Amino acid sequence: GTRTQQAQAFFVPGRIEVLGKHTDYAGGRSIVSAMEQGFCWVALPIAESVLRVGAVKSGEGVEFAFAPQLDPRHGHWSNYPMTVARRLARNFPTCMQGAHMVFASDLPLAAGMSSSSAMMIATYLPLAAINNLEQNETFSNHINDKLSLAAYLGTIENGQSFGALSGDKGVGTFGGSEDHTAILCSEAGFLGQFAYCPARFERRISMPQGYSFAIAFSGIVAEKTGAAQEQYNRAVSLVAGIVAAWQQATGKSHIYLADILASAPQAAQHLHQILGQNAIGSFTGGELQMRLQHFIAENEEIIGPAGDALAALDLPAFGKLVDRSQELTHTLLGNQVPQTIALARLARSCGAVAASAFGAGFGGSVWALIKTAAATPFLKAWSGAYAEAFPSASAHAHFFL
Repeated sequence: GTRTQQAQAFFVPGRIEVLGKHTDYAGGRSIVSAMEQGFCWVALPIAESVLRVGAVKSGEGVEFAFAPQLDPRHGHWSNYPMTVARRLARNFPTCMQGAHMVFASDLPLAAGMSSSSAMMIATYLPLAAINNLEQNETFSNHINDKLSLAAYLGTIENGQSFGALSGDKGVGTFGGSEDHTAILCSEAGFLGQFAYCPARFERRISMPQGYSFAIAFSGIVAEKTGAAQEQYNRAVSLVAGIVAAWQQATGKSHIYLADILASAPQAAQHLHQILGQNAIGSFTGGELQMRLQHFIAENEEIIGPAGDALAALDLPAFGKLVDRSQELTHTLLGNQVPQTIALARLARSCGAVAASAFGAGFGGSVWALIKTAAATPFLKAWSGAYAEAFPSASAHAHFFL
């Protein structure tokens, strides 16, 4: 009766990063889409300041206090809901009513489709609804639309402050708010182009009629709270090193790489020279220059023209630009594994108009843009070619539309 009526249900999708590899936390841009796969999350308010969270598929459950002193459990899925609860309790002390929540997901976990961000958003939404958080004055002073909400939720994940909403322990990675923006701000039938730090909308690009994304999870997990975390954070730290070298050499106070590059016509050239003369921490000038080259190519030379090509339905041009992005991800960014490199190449040879690895890297997944009518034979050919090339990884791989 009444208990059932009080329950709140949410669906929170994963996301595809079409282009924009490791650009968001540097103040760059990306082209993104929400997926059809994601989390179903049902929450029932309870009187105590306690959260009980249950995973339907495994039957595993956790219970913890909805409190500012909460100590999240690193390396376990409960780290994500616990991190959200701790930060909300710290930023909004009146947000105290707990919940009994259960979830199920058809999103491959730790596969680069942002299951971690989706899980954090799926924890936030019922807690915000149960506690009328969006009517809170502190909340409305900082957060007034989906873009600013995405940016705030990004800081819950990376531990940064959001205005006067002070930062705290994140989940251990230092990303931006791309994932949260894609999940909260996407529209059916369109890809979204956004820029970040702060998050801002740039344009929507129609999905070509008669085409769909095929997805391959490589079978190599990209668990950002596990082994890949250090490698992921290295890519972030290289950008921080570039900014630090610029600040030291010029005395200027830019915080984001994109802002440095936009500050003057010769900024990129000047920055390249600065990095050639500097080592920052454990990074050589050469490593910093490669990271800079990657950001400039992906953010300024690929994303805009690729979006234009897709909008104009020039799919061959789009495919070539995506190929370049994929190649530079390997040669300059260095976040690929042999399996994801092969998956992108095999997708193209099986007839995809474009294909690219996406997400944090060091494992994870590849998208392929294909004719929807040819999806069944394409997926069969793609998964078969991958099984031949990587039999052990393919045992854990997952191919879907």
